[in-house]
Amino acid sequence: MPPPVQLAQLNVARLLAPIDSPQLADFVARLDEINALAERSPGFVWRFEGDAREGGTGLPDDADMIYNLSVWESSEALFDYVYRSAHKTVMTRRREWFAKAADMHMVLWWVPAGHRPDIGEAMARLAELQANGPSPAAFSFREAFDAEGRPVGRGVLTTAG
Repeated sequence: MPPPVQLAQLNVARLLAPIDSPQLADFVARLDEINALAERSPGFVWRFEGDAREGGTGLPDDADMIYNLSVWESSEALFDYVYRSAHKTVMTRRREWFAKAADMHMVLWWVPAGHRPDIGEAMARLAELQANGPSPAAFSFREAFDAEGRPVGRGVLTTAG
C-alpha cells in the first residue's frame, strides 16, 4: 500500500493597490473570516501563515504579491472549500482586488502526509507547471492527476485511485 498523501496548493496574486488602500478594504476585512472558514472546513490540514517574503525563501521583495499555501486531505475537500463555500463569494470579486494573471497563478501537487511545504518549494512547483504544463508533479483542477500520477478530470481528484 502506498504511503498516505495529501494535496498541497499554492496560489499567488498581484494586488491592484496597496494592501492598506480603500480599494482593498473589503478584501482585507474578510481575510480572517475566510482563513477561519478554511481552517474549520472538512479536510483542511494546514496553511502557511506569515509573510512569504521573510525567512530566506528567495522570493522578490514585492509588496504587491500575495501568496496562499495550504495542505488538504483530498482534492474534494479543497475543491469544496474553494468553489462551494463562502470563499466563492470572495472569488467573485477578485477582479476588483487582483490583476489578471498573465501566467499560471495556482498549482496543486501531492505531498507525503505530514509534509508542510515552504514557499520556495511551492514556487518551484508553480514554475514547473508554467514551464512544462500539467504533470503529476504540478497540476491544476482543470488538468489534474491523482495520487498515483494518473490523469483525471476537472474537480475529481482523489487520494486513492
